[in-house]
Amino acid sequence: MEDKLFIVIPAYNEELNIEKVVADWYEIVEKISSGGGHSKLVIVDDSSTDNTYAILKNLQKIFPDLVVIRKENGGHGAAVLYGYNYALESGAAYVFQTDSDDQTEPSEFWAFWSLRFEYDVIIGHRQSRQDGFFRKIVTKVLKYVILLFFKVSITDANTPFRLMKADILRKYVCKVPKNYNLANVLLSVLFVKNSENVKFVPITFEQRKKGTNFINIKRICKIGIKAIIDFSKLRKSI
Repeated sequence: MEDKLFIVIPAYNEELNIEKVVADWYEIVEKISSGGGHSKLVIVDDSSTDNTYAILKNLQKIFPDLVVIRKENGGHGAAVLYGYNYALESGAAYVFQTDSDDQTEPSEFWAFWSLRFEYDVIIGHRQSRQDGFFRKIVTKVLKYVILLFFKVSITDANTPFRLMKADILRKYVCKVPKNYNLANVLLSVLFVKNSENVKFVPITFEQRKKGTNFINIKRICKIGIKAIIDFSKLRKSI
């Protein structure tokens, strides 16, 4: 299999972080491309209202393998799904996803890449997490909700740090409802429930350094209630 990697990063109003995030992750694309796989860094701009998109368009003049896609605002899950489908349609052999808030560490990618022949899916486990006590509680609650509805135990279902073989992603991404907000959660459930070869690897998850965190307690509660409703509908088909 050719090492053609597409790194997918959704972005929304990240003008303070996006330049650094692109530069950091583009180094990985360049290194893998030098080994023979024509890899791409794909940023899906979810109709940012700040200067994120303008900055990205300027960065394309510097980074030739940077793909910038601007789509109608639909939330994180919709942007992730859009990026996944773009990568699959463009012939990716591997798809990696992370976020644009600069909370993940690019250097930790290489541990995942070294395992790509042994596992079909490698998902980060936010063991060293610095983004607040409440979010740790949300992750634990999500774990038990997934166990209740889908009868599978998943270490960290929503981590934005995952490497997937394209064939495995293609097999399941079509089962995720269009614009579904918790796309990565549902994909994690599908991978584990169908006994795919999945590995969870500890990663660092840092506190946001710049920009605004759009996920507050009120929004998390709203997302949580909707997730329970959606899970109850989806569990029969999953």
